[in-house]
Amino acid sequence: MKSLKLYFKYIRINMLSGLQYKGWWLMILQTLIVVVTDPIGIILLFYRFGSVGEWSVEKILLIYAIAVTSFGLAETFSRGFDYFPWRMIRSGDFDRILLRPCSVFVQVAGSFFHIHRISRVFGGFCAIIWCMLKLDAVFSPLNVLVLIMALIGGYFAYTGVFVMTSGIAFFTIEGLDWIYIFTNASYQVTRCPIDYMPKILRNLFTFFMPMLVISYYPASAICGWGEGYAKGLLALPAGLAFLGFSLYIWRFGVRHYQSTGS
Repeated sequence: MKSLKLYFKYIRINMLSGLQYKGWWLMILQTLIVVVTDPIGIILLFYRFGSVGEWSVEKILLIYAIAVTSFGLAETFSRGFDYFPWRMIRSGDFDRILLRPCSVFVQVAGSFFHIHRISRVFGGFCAIIWCMLKLDAVFSPLNVLVLIMALIGGYFAYTGVFVMTSGIAFFTIEGLDWIYIFTNASYQVTRCPIDYMPKILRNLFTFFMPMLVISYYPASAICGWGEGYAKGLLALPAGLAFLGFSLYIWRFGVRHYQSTGS
């Protein structure tokens, strides 16, 4: 409970400091425009060539929107780990965090909070509602539960991605650009229909990084595409399991961290 209070105190301080910038609302608008325009390429392709087999643009956008919203939640509330490799390892600020008698995890998680990132959550959630209406999905209590568990599970999964890459950064501080494959680019895989996805990618993003588990299976369960509710409800446990695995990598990196002064 003490760590949770500390985390929200960090978030509050960072949010208030961000609001001191007079153009904060422009940053929110900019992020919202990026979220809205990002899937335009997919929409234009489907508009030009029509559906791909049984896959319509609404189906692809629903899966993509669930992944984007989950990523936005992690990017908003776990931003510290996304910045960690660049802002704390290379600069040596992590040494200062280790000296404080508080949870290292909480300090890193709450070290950054950008209010404009909420635009990704808002835009993604609106896209989910629109796609469900276009696909005639029923807003039943069970479907709402599946969607909520998918978003929470997705938040844990993408937080796990940030935590895992932060743990890896302890050993690869000279070459971090490839980490974007696992962070900002990881939700882009949901743009591809799962039936046409290379098997190696489908297995990677199902059994190792559960990006399809927290997006495709819940969408399939809600809209009745053939996957049952049993798989749709796997999003939350899959996200928690991946976060647990990522925490192991994080703790391993912390134990082997060598101070910039050593």
